[in-house]
Amino acid sequence: MRRSLLRAALFATAALSTAAAFAADKPTVVLVHGAFADASSWNGVIEQLHKDGFTVVAPANPLRSVKTDAAYIADLLASIKAPVVLVGHSYGGSVITEAAEGRDNVKALVYVSALSPDVGETAGQLVGKFPGSTLGPVLAPPVALSNGDKDLYVQQDKYPALFPDVPLKRATVMAAEQRPIAAAAFDEAETAAAWKHIPSWHIYGTADQGIPPESLKFMADRAKSKKTVVIKGASHLVMISHPKDVASLIEVAAKGD
Repeated sequence: MRRSLLRAALFATAALSTAAAFAADKPTVVLVHGAFADASSWNGVIEQLHKDGFTVVAPANPLRSVKTDAAYIADLLASIKAPVVLVGHSYGGSVITEAAEGRDNVKALVYVSALSPDVGETAGQLVGKFPGSTLGPVLAPPVALSNGDKDLYVQQDKYPALFPDVPLKRATVMAAEQRPIAAAAFDEAETAAAWKHIPSWHIYGTADQGIPPESLKFMADRAKSKKTVVIKGASHLVMISHPKDVASLIEVAAKGD
C-alpha cells in the first residue's frame, strides 16, 4: 500500500513538473475586458487556454480613462517576467494599444471585437466611423460623479438584445453586474499605437451591434492584421459565444503564425 501511494505521489509530482515546464515554454496571456462587462466575460476563453497549458491573467480594467487604464495594465505587464500575448475586447482594445507601448515583453496583440485606435483617435470616433452601432440608444441615463464626470451603463432590459447569441440567462446576469465606463473615456484621444510595431491578430462577428463590423474591418486592415477571423452571426461578445475560436486565435498569435 505504501509503495503504491509513493508511486502515485511521485507520478503526480512528475506530472505537475511536466505541466509547469510545458506552461513555461508558452507566453503568458493577459486578457483585458471592455466596458459594461468584467473579467468573467473571458471565462470560456480562459478555460480553453488553461486546458492548452497557458498561464492566463485577466485583470479588472478600471474603465476610468484610456491614460489611467493603460498605465494600470502597463504596470501589470511590467510585473510579468515572461513574453506576453496582450488581448483586448471592445474598449479594452484602446487600453492595450496604449499599454503595450514601450513594453518589450509584449510579443503580440489580439483584438477581440476591439478598437485599435491610431494616435489622436477616440473610441467614439471609431465606433461612429461607419453606421451600424446600436449602443447609443440603449444607454441608461448617465450617473453623475462627484468629480464632474459621468458613468455610463446599458439599460438592463436592453442588454440581452445587444448580444442575441449569448444565452438569455447569462446576458441577464451580466446586465445586472455590468461595470460602468466613465463617459470621458470615449472621447479621450489615444497617445500611442502599439499595433504599428507589434504584430496583431483580429477577430469579430458580422452581427456586432456595439462596434460596426465595417469599423472593425477597417482597423484590422489598417493594422495589417496577421490573421483576421470573421465569425458569421456573432455578436459583440464573440468571446462568450465562440470562446474556442477566440482562444484558437490567441494560440496562433502566441506562436507568431
